[in-house]
Amino acid sequence: MTSASFSSQSNQPLPSLIGGDFPRITRLVTVASGVGALPAGAVLGRTGGTKRFVLSVAMANDGTEKPCAILAEPVDATAGDVEAIAYFSGEFNPDQLTFGAGHSAASAADALRDLSIFL
Repeated sequence: MTSASFSSQSNQPLPSLIGGDFPRITRLVTVASGVGALPAGAVLGRTGGTKRFVLSVAMANDGTEKPCAILAEPVDATAGDVEAIAYFSGEFNPDQLTFGAGHSAASAADALRDLSIFL
């Protein structure tokens, strides 16, 4: 008889990223080439044309100014597009999130709340 063993299939977020028990929905997303390294907890926006994800920046005008997801694992999209797991609902610790220029937990909370992402 062999004993059961378990292994991680992906990088798991720090337990402190998760802020509560609200159901979490994850999806595979494409992080755009050239974004560079992003940590788990990066607040993402989606480009209107390419549907790729980048760190949401408040002053953008291509759709990415609207935060819509939270990166579940660290990625490095310096040299090319990268597939990664992102949260599309759940409850998260705002102190563990990474916001792009012009965004903060306070400025992003309403837009994220409308998508069932709670800070």
